[in-house]
Amino acid sequence: MLSLALYVCPQTVCSSLSMIGDAFGLANRLAGQALFRIQRFSLDGQPVELDFARIRVDGGLALADQADLVLLPATGTAIELTLAANAPLLPWLARRAALRPLASLCSSAFLLGAAGVLDGRRATTHWALAQGFRRRFPAVRLTIDELLTHDGNLLCSGGAQAGLDLCLYLVGLHAGDGLAQRVAAALVIDSQRGQQSRFAPLLPEPGGGDGLIDPLLDWLQAHYAEPMDLTRLAEQAHCSPRTLLRRFRSSTGLTPNDYLQRLRISAAQTALRHPGRTLEQIAGQVGYSDRAAFAKLFKQLCGETPGAYRRRVRHSN
Repeated sequence: MLSLALYVCPQTVCSSLSMIGDAFGLANRLAGQALFRIQRFSLDGQPVELDFARIRVDGGLALADQADLVLLPATGTAIELTLAANAPLLPWLARRAALRPLASLCSSAFLLGAAGVLDGRRATTHWALAQGFRRRFPAVRLTIDELLTHDGNLLCSGGAQAGLDLCLYLVGLHAGDGLAQRVAAALVIDSQRGQQSRFAPLLPEPGGGDGLIDPLLDWLQAHYAEPMDLTRLAEQAHCSPRTLLRRFRSSTGLTPNDYLQRLRISAAQTALRHPGRTLEQIAGQVGYSDRAAFAKLFKQLCGETPGAYRRRVRHSN
């Protein structure tokens, strides 16, 4: 039997905590035997008050010391608050990592990073937290595209439901792929879901507040499929190409060409949701005369081919 200790703190995301319990509890029921023992622990061994629930625990750090695997459920996006409130946990995590496995779900990768145990290791977290994670932990090999990572005795999952991918991976690792597939089927989830990058938006949030760039972005929404270069964009914005490059990157975080390609591929995603058009027609519709170049860029940005994207979204409708 594999003993699992789930960390609970006031910042714990309740759905993440219950997700772990549901996945391994279901694995036990489907296997017809107790393959996984699940316990909860807190820093002081006392119950933990969440926003809308009081979570009972089975003990404190002494209990977790004995577990085969410690899992840190997601702790939300208030990263500074979470790190400050859980500072006493960090030295324990550093000691634990030298002895037995640790796993984080979603934003709790920040706890492992702050404990210093991820330096030089592969890790992932929610795609929306990538920039802050890289800035805070430059020594970590963040592979944000991945739904989960396993480097030595450290495991991390990406955002939200990617925690289920990590649970399924652990079920397969310790009880066989057959059971993991049965658990996935019972939870109505694909056991091989590709990369996390498929779920990240291609474009930054609109409305950067730049009076020069915002009107240009609106104009691009109507003209993105037309032949476009920096000179034409600068003329439309009534500024020099050099000024456009500087202001555009400051407002969007992208170069004008990067933004244009992402805008075109985003339009292609919308078109692929509807039947009746071939990939060649969609490529031409969004501004690409070369279907192969379109397909290559689509896979680079979306983590899957246009055909695979079309099949997946049709299946989900």
